Amino acid sequence: MGKLYYGSNGHEIEIEDRMLSHLKVVILAKLRRGESFAFSWTVDPEHGSGRGTVWLSPGVDLEFRFYGNRPPTLNRAWISALNSCAERGELSMVPEPADPNEGVPQLQGRL
Repeated sequence: MGKLYYGSNGHEIEIEDRMLSHLKVVILAKLRRGESFAFSWTVDPEHGSGRGTVWLSPGVDLEFRFYGNRPPTLNRAWISALNSCAERGELSMVPEPADPNEGVPQLQGRL
């Protein structure tokens, strides 16, 4: 289970490593372009349930902390789905779709 640390106070959001790896690609691409956007997630029942939203902008401190020692192979279809969601104004954790390139050799952790 990875964590996304947000803001100067280090607010932490727990996110499974594979999901966090894909979110990182989308978030960093948008921030590199100078775009601001909302990021929302559902809080697990073991942590009190509910929902959370933060505003991400190029000036916000972010840290992506992964607990696995290997970056996963990235699913281009998932990155596209997450990016489409973000382009509509609010990035949220959508389920991983099947990868149409499954079985095609890819570099781990890179697109």
